[in-house]
Amino acid sequence: MIISVINHTDGKLKDEQILDAIRAINRQISEDFEPYWSIGGMLRLEGRSGKQPNRQNPIDMRGDAIIYIWDKSDSVKAMGYHDKNFHGIPYGFVFTSISEKMDESWTATLSHESLEMLLDPEVNLLVAGPHPVTRGQDVFHWYEACDAVQSESYDIDGIAVSNFLLPLYFTGGDEFQGRNDFLGSTHDGKTLTSFGVNPGGYIGFFNPALAKHETFFRKNDEKAKKRFEIKSGLGAARRSIRYKKLGKQQLSQDI
Repeated sequence: MIISVINHTDGKLKDEQILDAIRAINRQISEDFEPYWSIGGMLRLEGRSGKQPNRQNPIDMRGDAIIYIWDKSDSVKAMGYHDKNFHGIPYGFVFTSISEKMDESWTATLSHESLEMLLDPEVNLLVAGPHPVTRGQDVFHWYEACDAVQSESYDIDGIAVSNFLLPLYFTGGDEFQGRNDFLGSTHDGKTLTSFGVNPGGYIGFFNPALAKHETFFRKNDEKAKKRFEIKSGLGAARRSIRYKKLGKQQLSQDI
């Protein structure tokens, strides 16, 4: 997949800055992500043909998908957002202003959105797994590459890129010292478990018992709570749009 990247920051980010980020993320995709997932892709900076992004007419796209880097928040207040437009083209937004509010790097957000677009471009994949709280209950987890570890990043050529999950995470069969995320970070002396969540991250799932999409993050995790509230502030988080026919999404904090 070739992902066209469009700079709509009106000079706040120069093209050369975005090119530096693209080089680092392309290295991440080819050297870190693809060896685990066997899914490859490439970001490519393109020019823009209008004053602002037009989701229904992606005229700037030269590849298979498109990500707009914008200094304003679109109709969705999210650090990064990707869905599929009405023409069947995967597209996304990275809002630099929201990244600043969260004191997080826009380059890590661009990495996050790019990896998730590669893993689930149609935003329609779910994986059966355990309910994060209720033992013995199975739910259908969102197939997201970075949400559970999205507070964690690492550097490539001095550019911050997002940590991401590995295939074992979605199997539910934890191995002894198995690797469920790329960095393998330790929290409270433990690494991430399958279908688990690290501090600052959250996970989403469809609960068939309630016919609703829910989200979960660690108890008293204010950063994760703030991040989720931003991403769902206008009721248009991409998963709730995609699955609204199945039930309204609700926040399941501290459960």
